[in-house]
Amino acid sequence: MPTESGLAVIFAGTPAFALDSLDAIAASRHRIRAVFTQPDRPSGRGRALAASPVKQRALALRLPVHQPATLKDAAAASMIAALAPDVIVVVAYGLLLPPSILALPRFGCLNVHASLLPRWRGAAPVARAILAGDQRTGVCIMRMEAGLDTGPVMLRREMAIAARETAGELEHRLARAGGEAIVAALDGLDAGRATFEPQDESRATWAAKLTKAEARLDWREPAEELARRVRAFNPRPIAETTLDGAQLRIHEADPIAAAPGPVPGTILAADGAGIAVMTGAGALLLLRVQLPGRRVVAAAELANARSLVGKVLA
Repeated sequence: MPTESGLAVIFAGTPAFALDSLDAIAASRHRIRAVFTQPDRPSGRGRALAASPVKQRALALRLPVHQPATLKDAAAASMIAALAPDVIVVVAYGLLLPPSILALPRFGCLNVHASLLPRWRGAAPVARAILAGDQRTGVCIMRMEAGLDTGPVMLRREMAIAARETAGELEHRLARAGGEAIVAALDGLDAGRATFEPQDESRATWAAKLTKAEARLDWREPAEELARRVRAFNPRPIAETTLDGAQLRIHEADPIAAAPGPVPGTILAADGAGIAVMTGAGALLLLRVQLPGRRVVAAAELANARSLVGKVLA
């Protein structure tokens, strides 16, 4: 039978992706004893210290906040043990939980992961799913163990990836689904009806952290792949190329048909529809772009301001 007051929860998270889960638990019958988030970091041009999105939300909810630089020392374990959590919920926290902490709560530690495990374990599951051309993705509630994203799965929420969806848009939908799923998981634990399915190691894939080098477009690739790259790197780090020796960031683009012939990277057309660029197969129609120090504009605006046809992007 469920307990009348719900479970005692420690929540650990840092970026905006974790906010839906924090809000959902805070609005449920379960009790958040404390919130753990990463230390304040320098941010912006002035490099002033800035609180994480999770810290800001936790303070608004009047929840106790802890920001240890590590959880590997005895002090962190003692602090968590004193809070006597039934479960620790981890959502994109960014710090490793050592075995000594994983073993503390009576129900263990649950992680909200933005993929259909075992596919896309690791730091960038949303972008990697788009880059690979996956048609579907989802969130998993997983019981954490020593391996990264290797623990058994309790709940899955699956969804289709829309044809023109960016990583930021998909992440937003997955965050909402994660908030609903984590409360359902906590309810299941409390009611004694939780079941966990081991992951199939033979199907595991790795979602490595995105690098700036990957964001540079190689125009020899097919237009379909380049369009996925643009979507996967939005909102960070944003796909880019070089125009007249200067960086050109590409925020939105679509693949279109084009006959083979010109060198990949050649601008075929620049008009009110956008800027069409030859690729290894087909053309990529740039729709929203950004020059250094400038705002994001419709590609048609850049096309009107410059003579672009025939130039080669590098």
